[in-house]
Amino acid sequence: MKFLPFIRRWSPLTFLLAALAARATEPAPFTVVPDWPKLTSDAPLGQVSALGVDSRDHIFVFSRRERTWADAMGKNLGQPVRNAAVLVLDRDTGALLESWGTNFFWLPHGLTVDHADNVWLTDVARHQVFKFTRNGKLLLTLGEAGKPGDDAGHFNKPTDVAIAGDGTFYISDGYGNARVAKFSAEGKFLKSWGTHGNAPGQFNTPHGIALDRAGRVLVADRGNAHVQVFDADGKFLAEWKGAALGRPWAITVASDGSIFVVDGGDQTKGAPDRSRVHRVSESGKVIETFGSYGSGAGQFIWPHDVAVARDGSVFIAEVTGMRVQKFTHQPSR
Repeated sequence: MKFLPFIRRWSPLTFLLAALAARATEPAPFTVVPDWPKLTSDAPLGQVSALGVDSRDHIFVFSRRERTWADAMGKNLGQPVRNAAVLVLDRDTGALLESWGTNFFWLPHGLTVDHADNVWLTDVARHQVFKFTRNGKLLLTLGEAGKPGDDAGHFNKPTDVAIAGDGTFYISDGYGNARVAKFSAEGKFLKSWGTHGNAPGQFNTPHGIALDRAGRVLVADRGNAHVQVFDADGKFLAEWKGAALGRPWAITVASDGSIFVVDGGDQTKGAPDRSRVHRVSESGKVIETFGSYGSGAGQFIWPHDVAVARDGSVFIAEVTGMRVQKFTHQPSR
């Protein structure tokens, strides 16, 4: 029969080699965009602590500029960052569209853009949380400048903010405290939960916080190397942890409901085996992973935050790496 030679040529080994070759030519799920962003300012970008995306897909970058953690907590405690700490970038070109926040922040940390394009920022040296318009007009201040505390009116190095659709918001608090604080849309303190420890509902550096489409509160509990999941009132629901997930430093939920977790690892003096980003399921299972430790394109040194645009582009902020990187997404087949 004429087709028999064709069948003989496709032995099991041939099929395996063909499959491996096809897989090798498939694009990576996330590909770094070279030469993004395009910044021409003479001021150094410095340590980049956080990112956010507004309804126009403009990328908001929270940068420490000339400031470092040790510097802010040492000789320059109480001194503001001189350069604009908030940079607004074009999603596609990476061009600088706007900047604000000069001579205000002591040590930038968290940034979240809400549904009305207001920008929420945390300052770990000031022990405060701020709500600004997208253009930099101050709308709300929580906490007392330079005064740490653990009550309705004070924070101790707050790290991040998550805002619900009705305006209710949650603050992960943070490096000094070990709690989540819940506030009304008007900024009235409602409740808090969490203490120092590693049991469910306890924290060791709640470093990032987000709300998923079901309204669950997702907390990247960095020191305990897991994500804790709560309902809107702080009832513990689940824990995500394991070797695949690593040590969560930050968490965000994209507009399509996709959940991204930054695995910052332990960051030893040598090259650690962790420095990457995961896309995870609603149960915390790792679906896709990209990145590795290093200073090359597509690698990370202290990846600190992640943001996702509506076209699926992913943006990563690096502290020690002192940069922002953009990745485009190619769905897995």
